[in-house]
Amino acid sequence: MSVELLIEPTGKIHCVYAETIELQRLGSVSIRRGSHVEPTCDGRWTADMSPVKGPLLGPFRTRTLALDAEQAWLHRHWLTATR
Repeated sequence: MSVELLIEPTGKIHCVYAETIELQRLGSVSIRRGSHVEPTCDGRWTADMSPVKGPLLGPFRTRTLALDAEQAWLHRHWLTATR
């Protein structure tokens, strides 16, 4: 799994958290939730992207599909230089 880092001119770094690298080696770390992946009452799954001002994704048949959609949305819409 690769990790994409968005580095601002100020030196602040943004990324979608993964344990692939030790982020503490880059400096002080502040981690916050990017979404809420939750089951629906009919057994499907949604990814609520409201913590990063995004939409509700889904419903999806499986949690894995919801997690994949969450990751794709974060990389496409949140982890960009124009955010």
